[in-house]
Order: sequence, then structure tokens, then C-alpha cells
Amino acid sequence: MTRTRGLLTAAAVPLILMAGCARPGTAGEAGSSGSTADPRAESAPAPAGDPTVLVRVAQEGGFVPPQFQYGRLPQVSVYADGRVISNGPVPAIAPGPALPNLQQLQLTPERARQWADDAVAAGVRSGADFGTPGVADIPDTVITVTSGGRTQTVRVSALDHALPEDPQLTAADQAARKKLRAYVEELTALTGEAGSPGPQRYRPQSMAVLAREYVDGDDGLKPSEQAWPGPVLPGPELVATTGLHCVAVTGAETRQVWAAAEKANQRTPWTSAGKRWSITFRPLLPDETGGCAALTGAK
Repeated sequence: MTRTRGLLTAAAVPLILMAGCARPGTAGEAGSSGSTADPRAESAPAPAGDPTVLVRVAQEGGFVPPQFQYGRLPQVSVYADGRVISNGPVPAIAPGPALPNLQQLQLTPERARQWADDAVAAGVRSGADFGTPGVADIPDTVITVTSGGRTQTVRVSALDHALPEDPQLTAADQAARKKLRAYVEELTALTGEAGSPGPQRYRPQSMAVLAREYVDGDDGLKPSEQAWPGPVLPGPELVATTGLHCVAVTGAETRQVWAAAEKANQRTPWTSAGKRWSITFRPLLPDETGGCAALTGAK
């Protein structure tokens, strides 16, 4: 089964556990609730390629292995120039593809700013309290918004997993969560605006390649080895004691690595310097600079 065409997915658990289907958006949807004006008829656009993040929905924490913690991508990033980059449909197969299916959609800068304004209206205000439900080991949903020249962030525990009758949540907590969840669901169901091009595969300019020693699984699978086409693995350790190393690729090397990874899956052993390595591919987003250093603050 493959997830339906909705551009964005509301993943709150590791990809290896994802098997449901995202709610599909409606073709020609103009954005968040209550918006009826034509956003393309407004002020001049922001400079092309502006990498300022206006809205980012991400998952942090949870009981996950290091390669997932440092390799996971935001659910969705909305940029000032109207780019929307998100996790696309994931085939429910094991082992899954080696490369994440990042999708890029182009909105107008005005519509991108409206999504940011709507996020604030939905409750994304620094210091807002959404309560703590009785759910363990589930990632937090972290939403960061820049609107009106001010950046605000909220962290919500188990936004999609708390029970409606959870005794640790007050009625006010539940109401605030419902409002915020509705916003996130609408954003994650986005498929495009009338007259806007449909989503395309996001091709990064650079990538971080997370490597760890290959260990044969106990499932009896014997995946074919593949020669590593990039810089010698494993590279420096990304974070001490994790056993996870990182090398950055850019330019022509990115294209070579991407082409090789398209033929691989998550269990492919990559050979480099006479050893076998497991690799997690982490495309870098437009606002992420510094190669591997962009990932060291992951939570």
C-alpha cells in the first residue's frame, strides 16, 4: 500500500512504523480555514530563493535510535519565498527505499505568510501550555513560526496520540490541542492552490550521510552490497558515544550519491575502505548550512 497523494504527512513515529494513509487534500485548496481572498493578487513576492522558515512542523524526542534521531526530517517547512518542502508518500514495504521522499510545492509568498499568521491564531505562541498527557515514548510535535517579525515556538507532547479522556489533560488543554491539531492537519493535507504547479520531488544541493557499522539482520535477508560512490566512509563521529558518523556531499558528488541511492534500500550494505556500512541519507534543506554540523543539535 502507498499513502495517498496528500503532499505532506503528519508522521509522529519512526518511518519503520508508518503504515497508515495521510488524509488527502482537496485540489485547488486555498489554504487554511477562513481564507477566501486570492493570495496571488497581493503584494510583490519575497526575493527568489529566500530560505527564511516561516512555519516548521517537526518531531523531536521519543524512543528512537540515533540514526533516526539525527536523520529525521521536519514534517513540513514553509519558506518565505513560498516553497513548501515536506515528507511525501512512503511505500509500506520493508526494507523501505534508501532515500526519503521529499516533495516541494510552490505557493505564493503571500500565502506562505498567511499560513504563518494562521499558526499563531491556532495557538503557536511561545509559553503556551498544552498539558502533558499520560503517554510515554512518543515524539513531541514542535512547531516554530515567524509572523509579524516575531519567532515563536511550541512543543506539544503526543499531539496526535493523547486520548480524548486522558485524565491528565484539562478541558482547556484538550480544546487548545484540538485547535492546533486542526491547523496541522490542514497544513499536512495541503496539495496546492488553484493555478499553482503540483508538487515535485525535492532534489537537494547537499546531503549529510550518516554511517554506522553494518550488522547483518536476523531476518534471513541477504541484501546485495553496493560500492559507495562518495567520500570515504565513515567520516568523523557526529555526536560522541552514538557510534554514528557523518560525511557531507555537495555539488556533483550529491548527484552521484543520489543516483546510487535510488537503486538501494534501507538495508543495503555500502562498501568503503574495505568495510561495510549502513547509511541513512539526510538531504539538507535550504536553510540548513554547514554540512553535518546542521544535524548536531537534533533532539
